[in-house]
Amino acid sequence: MSLSDPLGDMLTRIRNAQRARHNSCVAPASNLRVNVLEALQREGYIRGYKREEVRKGISQLHIQLKYAEGEPVIREIQRVSRPGRRVYSKIKELPRVCAGLGVSILSTPRGVLSDVEARAANVGGEVLCRVF
Repeated sequence: MSLSDPLGDMLTRIRNAQRARHNSCVAPASNLRVNVLEALQREGYIRGYKREEVRKGISQLHIQLKYAEGEPVIREIQRVSRPGRRVYSKIKELPRVCAGLGVSILSTPRGVLSDVEARAANVGGEVLCRVF
């Protein structure tokens, strides 16, 4: 099965699993997805993830979701840059998500970073998603 937006598919799987109060979810693996999950883990939105090889050349990601006092830590996760409409931002023009309570995940020349890390590194790039 071919997907036009694999990252959007993973974000939807996370969103649906959180709404259904699951402890974890599964998504096909790719390097971009792993980098986004690392950024989410650094920012404290997920507990962790594990890459598992199903068969030769095919891997899956087992994503452990995080809850605080029974409520999901991720209230909203939204894809910003899509295959039909790429969204790029200079570091000075990068808006704050929910007055600084949320984060944007960016694909920069230095790798996939959160907006906080991108501001510290003074680099802009493609805005992949917003998390609150």
